[in-house]
Amino acid sequence: MTTPLHQVWQALDGAPEDLDRLTVTGPPAPLRSRFAVTDAGIAAVGASLLAATDRPVGLDTRALAIALRSERYVLRGGRSAGSVFDPLSAFHRTADGWLRLHANYPWHRAAALRVLGCTVEQAPAAIAERTGVELETALHEAGGVAAAVRTPEQWREQTGTTPPLVEQHVVGDAAPRPVRRPRVVDLTRVIAGPVATRTLALHGADVLRLDRPDRPELPLQAADTLPGKRSALLDLHDAARREELLAGADVVVTGYRPGALDAFGLSPQALAERHPGLVVVTLSAWGEQGPWGARRGFDSLVQAACGIAVEEGSADAPGTLPAQALDHATGYLGAAAALLALATQRRNGGTRHVRLSLVGTATWLQSLPRTAAADTPDVDPTPYLQEIGDLTLAAPPGTVDGRPLRWSGPAPSFGTAEPRWR
Repeated sequence: MTTPLHQVWQALDGAPEDLDRLTVTGPPAPLRSRFAVTDAGIAAVGASLLAATDRPVGLDTRALAIALRSERYVLRGGRSAGSVFDPLSAFHRTADGWLRLHANYPWHRAAALRVLGCTVEQAPAAIAERTGVELETALHEAGGVAAAVRTPEQWREQTGTTPPLVEQHVVGDAAPRPVRRPRVVDLTRVIAGPVATRTLALHGADVLRLDRPDRPELPLQAADTLPGKRSALLDLHDAARREELLAGADVVVTGYRPGALDAFGLSPQALAERHPGLVVVTLSAWGEQGPWGARRGFDSLVQAACGIAVEEGSADAPGTLPAQALDHATGYLGAAAALLALATQRRNGGTRHVRLSLVGTATWLQSLPRTAAADTPDVDPTPYLQEIGDLTLAAPPGTVDGRPLRWSGPAPSFGTAEPRWR
């Protein structure tokens, strides 16, 4: 029987015999959904565990359910850190259906209000007067982010072939690099990319996240996705410092729209020319091909556009998965792919590029056998949380040799590190 884990491990070119090292325990579906969300999570997180070590590893589905919703459990000083979702980030009725709007970052929220020409309170009525596709296009062109809700059939008809779950390429010649603690340049935001690099830090990498000085991160997201990393501010126009960091790196992970960082020489091909032997991991919402390749996107918008929201919803309104599973699964897959590519580079050389997308993960999830939404009790998060300084966070899922994984201190702090290697 081919399980989702088998599919993922094969897509990553993992050795089949490694699958015997993973033991899964706990209830079969603690994440209630019409889709096989728990199985997809087992596959993605399980792959990251197998890629990180040659030892026996384990995964409890209850810990997994908490980890795939880690942003929900962030406490600061014992109190809720709030929600990353802006009131405008929701499903809104349009003249011909539904639109999912994303306004969590201030600049996306401002773009939405400019296009709508109204106040926050007036936004639902303004959206209801326009059609979904017209409005999503106008928002994209204005620097905003939204997606009209489509059925799976409508999505396939309008976009054609979707990207595979994982794409891997050798983009340049290079000698094998010596084995050392991996250094990772982290150019990611929101969830998928930061989860990938958070996982690399968990397994021993020196991860340096870089953000623009004029683009602060949402405090809750910073707390949730920075454990184990150092966070620095850097204008990428500072070519000397940028190239110094790249020259000292082993892995570069980017989470921006395809082409958005090319002006800084950060395309996989350009990196292969200047810094041969890197492992380059690129994550995006919509992949690099087709009419949506250049668009901004987030998990909730991909769910809306590709038909998941319709199938997970009801006759009255679209619905959502029980976790931002596209983001989290893609992040863990990105970490697994980076670790395996790094090991291959050290054996065989080459500059290696791994490409993943939320829509590729969504298409894979939609292809898995459907499950009935079982009436499973909610998981008590308490046993699966960890305190770091004044923060309480979802603990990392999994065990190695029977020992639970834990985040290393100190507590994460956004933008306080120097942009240099230790």
